[in-house]
Amino acid sequence: MKYTLRSAAASPFVRKVRIAAAILGLDGDIKLDPSDTQDDNDSILGQNPLGKIPALILEDGRVLYDSRVIVEYLDSVAGGGKLIPTDMDARFEALRVQALGDGIADAAILIVYETRFRPDQEPNENWLARQRGKIERALDSLEAAPPSIDPVDVGAIAVACALGYLDFRKQVDWRARNPGLISWIDNFAAAVPSHFETRPDA
Repeated sequence: MKYTLRSAAASPFVRKVRIAAAILGLDGDIKLDPSDTQDDNDSILGQNPLGKIPALILEDGRVLYDSRVIVEYLDSVAGGGKLIPTDMDARFEALRVQALGDGIADAAILIVYETRFRPDQEPNENWLARQRGKIERALDSLEAAPPSIDPVDVGAIAVACALGYLDFRKQVDWRARNPGLISWIDNFAAAVPSHFETRPDA
């Protein structure tokens, strides 16, 4: 194995890296190494000063972190321009959509953390509403203009992983709220087998 990916099965950002690697034909070069970011003794704290996953350990021991950085690295290893277009307009459209997908995932994770890390306190409903508002506005934007999957790029991958995380944790019932995205995710899953293979409950 050339690379080690510090990971957690439920992370939408780890899933994004895994799907990207599979599309690029690099998944066979990556060993998954589960990490507990809440364990003060986990080596992730030394590998990534932020203590976050995903983190990709390279052959020479260097560590890359943040799914956006890791996916761009893997795209470059695979020759470039495969998941992050080289054409300026297409590139920034893919990056814009990636920001929406990642933003949905970020807000969804914060909803989980609100109850997980404050079990002895009542959830802050204003905070939860703000996070759900971010998710819902982003979903509305995506439903109005679904990302292209021909070809699949980093933006589409990020959105698919965000929707998958909402399916898993149920922060927002996007299927009832934004049914126009159901056919999109079905088409994505049909085009990208690793979407099914990397699901959190696999």
